[in-house]
Amino acid sequence: MAVFNIQQRVIECKIVYYGPGRCGKTTNLETIHKLFRKNMSGDLVSIDTEGDRTLFFDFLPMGLGKIHGCDVKVQLFTVPGQPQYASTRKLVLKGADGIVFVADSLAVRREKNMLSLKDLHENLKSYGLSIAKIPLVLQYNKRDLAKEGLPVMSIEQMDRDLNRQLKVPSFPGSAVTGEGVGKTLKACIESTLKHLQKELGWVQK
Repeated sequence: MAVFNIQQRVIECKIVYYGPGRCGKTTNLETIHKLFRKNMSGDLVSIDTEGDRTLFFDFLPMGLGKIHGCDVKVQLFTVPGQPQYASTRKLVLKGADGIVFVADSLAVRREKNMLSLKDLHENLKSYGLSIAKIPLVLQYNKRDLAKEGLPVMSIEQMDRDLNRQLKVPSFPGSAVTGEGVGKTLKACIESTLKHLQKELGWVQK
């Protein structure tokens, strides 16, 4: 949940990158760290990694400057996507103000994407939140693999699988090349701040 310090005019919010294992959540944060280095208020912190898999979470703080007279700070987190880390995933998700769901475009990962989205829905529900109401953006990652001849799903297929009912903003992307990474983050931040403006009424204060 966002923290709003009225006296200091500072608002801090939390955005979580969610998705199946090896879909590119950590790579998204690494690319954001490179692309928006001047906005970073700290370094990317990865906790307990083994190989290239996130076992706990990654954390990246960034500042957006003043918006409507308030200093806005965003904390970016990733969750571990592997099924055995369900409890950690739920814990990291707690208090999220916005979510980026990173889906893997590889055709063989279709079922993993849908299971992970279902897992997100259930974890939000356990916190009394609706996946239809929380600020949510989808990213269809690894589009670059099509150029290497690997079978990837079409954008239309991924929209049918994941976004038919949600109808939230979605972006093709490649966390490795940086394509779509900034657009995804920007859309989620905008959606999250609009939601917080309504909830906290911080523009009028």
